[in-house]
Amino acid sequence: MIMEKDMEQKRNMKRNFNRRLTKLLVPMLLVPAICAGEPVQSNEVRALGNARLSLVQEAKLYNSWSMLRTLGDKIVCTYGRGLGHTIEGSRGAYARISHDGGHTWSSEVCIVNDPVVCEGVEGVGNGDDGAMLCWMNCRLRRKGHILHDLYRTEDGVTYEKIASPDLSPEPIQITGIFSVPDVGLMSLWFAGSYKRDEPGNAWGTLVSRDGGRTWIQRTVEGGLAKTEWPTEVSAVHLGGGRILAIGRSEGGLKRQFQLTSLDGGLTWRKAGTNIRDVKESTPSLIYDPSTGLVANYYYHRGAKKLKRRVVRADSVFDNPESWPPPEVLAEGNEARFYDAGNVNAVEWRGRHLATFYSGTERDCAVYVVSTPASTEGRTANGGR
Repeated sequence: MIMEKDMEQKRNMKRNFNRRLTKLLVPMLLVPAICAGEPVQSNEVRALGNARLSLVQEAKLYNSWSMLRTLGDKIVCTYGRGLGHTIEGSRGAYARISHDGGHTWSSEVCIVNDPVVCEGVEGVGNGDDGAMLCWMNCRLRRKGHILHDLYRTEDGVTYEKIASPDLSPEPIQITGIFSVPDVGLMSLWFAGSYKRDEPGNAWGTLVSRDGGRTWIQRTVEGGLAKTEWPTEVSAVHLGGGRILAIGRSEGGLKRQFQLTSLDGGLTWRKAGTNIRDVKESTPSLIYDPSTGLVANYYYHRGAKKLKRRVVRADSVFDNPESWPPPEVLAEGNEARFYDAGNVNAVEWRGRHLATFYSGTERDCAVYVVSTPASTEGRTANGGR
């Protein structure tokens, strides 16, 4: 009887602690929604040329790691909000919807904001039925333990958790979801440590044949040194089982990795590219099968520039050092190196939309740049 009373006391203490924590954190994270984001152009963050810039979420607290996806006749932009440049601590995941191609944005929707778990969207895509799928990075207060939940939405407003796979190695992040015919839905993952220099890093694939309800994990490379480790990868299927992926590099390497597969992701080839105007910043690929062009979007941290390189996919698939010179689409105004970047892009009715964040160590805003999709690829020497 005494043991039962002790157990009940502990349960009550835990419930009271969670209630107090919720009252403390939720008002900090659930910032009232601003009006639908109007196009912006300022001396701080600006679009260049024929690109246009819209504000998705104003700089109240640290809004970052935004991602875009089409959903029927609308575009959904997800992002996280916390107290700084970390997935740990107080953080929740949110979304806004655009019905006019990214020109304006709706009021804010909360995807998930558990006061005792730190959540952030880490990869998005569409299922075979057109629904939007979101990988959620969930970090418990017990530091070092990461869960990965998959959420599904048909309208961008309500989100249902449909999977929580048990993975080993435990990924730091699972990236975007894309479809490979005769294989299923696929994501790439990477595991290891951004900080430690010793070998032990890995990357691989996740495949689902049931719309994301269950996943099969496979390791492609393990035991990697930091400078051999592709992270935060964006991948596209080119047809015929060919997959092209671009990942960022770590350890001050200042270049992008290129990963290619000829057999639907069973085997891979990894190589460095000639893209070196980048440091530890996430890339995003868009492939247009009608033109054969692939666009590589990334944020040049330090230089404060959003860039893209457009090329025929066939010309770089076996020639990773043949990427053409970049175009500059927008400029940020971050105070510190890491307080901007991590581009994620999507195609919408002949235009490309790319989202990124920029700000200070405490307050960051989320933006979307819209630009016409290029109809011509360039060569490594800059020619068309």
